[in-house]
Amino acid sequence: MQLVTYLKDEQQQLAVVVDGILYDTDALHPDLPVGMAMFLNYWDDVAPIAKASVQRIKDGNGRKVFGMPYDEATILAPVPHPTSCRDGYAFRQHVAAARRNRKVDMIPEFDQYPIFYFTNHNSIQGPGNIICMPDHFKKLDFELEVAIVICKYGRNIKAEDADEYIGGLMIMNDMSARTLQMEEMLLNLGPAKGKDFCTVIGPKLVTLDELEPFEVPCKENHTGKSWNLTMKCRVNGVEVSLGNVADMDWTFAEIIERASYGVDLYPGDVIGSGTVGTGCFLELNGTGKLNDPNYTEQWLQEGDVVEMEVDGLGILTNTIVKDESDFSILSLKKHLPQS
Repeated sequence: MQLVTYLKDEQQQLAVVVDGILYDTDALHPDLPVGMAMFLNYWDDVAPIAKASVQRIKDGNGRKVFGMPYDEATILAPVPHPTSCRDGYAFRQHVAAARRNRKVDMIPEFDQYPIFYFTNHNSIQGPGNIICMPDHFKKLDFELEVAIVICKYGRNIKAEDADEYIGGLMIMNDMSARTLQMEEMLLNLGPAKGKDFCTVIGPKLVTLDELEPFEVPCKENHTGKSWNLTMKCRVNGVEVSLGNVADMDWTFAEIIERASYGVDLYPGDVIGSGTVGTGCFLELNGTGKLNDPNYTEQWLQEGDVVEMEVDGLGILTNTIVKDESDFSILSLKKHLPQS
């Protein structure tokens, strides 16, 4: 099942996608919620109803319901208002490459436990314009990821049970302002301002039953589901990143286990995978300069169109837009040495 949130009469409306057509959930069945938050909170009750309705449409046995072409709708983030947003660090290839490019050894702790950080769940958005302040354009970057959303309450969830708490998968673009990020992390805290301005998810939430044909074994000595889903990122139509969800070393189940230790997880909590190998300009630029001292760095610019495509999950498209304000916090540093 594919779930989307779109703009209908200036309101958020939950719908299912069947063969490129949107069907409002409440039009399919009176017991289905019109919003994602309520759908997630009553997942065990409403998901089977929605899936049965989708199957009836596919079989041609459903009652006549008006549907809107997906391409004509204003698509929002599938989970417009997450209760929280964590982002993991699951791809060893990305971590190893980033450390190699900084000429430091691979950190052994990566293979001992999964980690994550909290980002700003109030800055979640879907397809469309990404509004950036002047300081964000100081080494503005994309990060190609996938994410899950939690669909039922849990605490101290064991990895072997954790897949039951996943509502579905979606694409994530963990936008990054690298100058801000690198500046603040010199103090061993963060990331904060380098990340909190925008995180993109979408364009749809795809439930795990629909992804069963893509399931593959997870990495050796790990626990949880894994999927053979090719991941791509294009900037202005040029492919810059290529990876696969199956390259995740730590599974979402294992990240859930750690995230829920002594902590309540709630329906609507979003958890990202972290960046796939080759999945950001920071890594690509570092590798390029390591191999060629004359390599020219690339960063996102005003007007750039970023397209992320993942098998089975769709295409997430955003355009980089400059805010009208010229306010800069990078110019506000205090106690700088006098020249």
